[in-house]
Amino acid sequence: MGIQIEFNPDLALRNISEFERGLRKKEECIPKKLEKGKIYDFLKAGHRNYWLQGEVPLVETKGNQQLSRPIASIIIIEVTHFMDDGKPFTRGKYKAIDVFDKAGDKIHFNGFARA
Repeated sequence: MGIQIEFNPDLALRNISEFERGLRKKEECIPKKLEKGKIYDFLKAGHRNYWLQGEVPLVETKGNQQLSRPIASIIIIEVTHFMDDGKPFTRGKYKAIDVFDKAGDKIHFNGFARA
């Protein structure tokens, strides 16, 4: 038996429609209107580690590592691990640094570096 920890190079949240349909909590989803400079809460199942010393991409996930291109550049400003009903969770806060045009072809990240 080991300690299961996931290291995430991005913050992958669900589409807000999953909250609207009652399938997810609001903090598990990307806000309907993501605004530059605003701080948002997030919630992820599992014990996850994020890079806290710079910008990381915010992406939309459909599950099973099906990720969108970055939709925003964020800074994760707070992370807390906790147990709920015997299962680990990670919650925190992130600040939207820049919100990207979904239709654009511009590359915003090159690995971990902001392009």
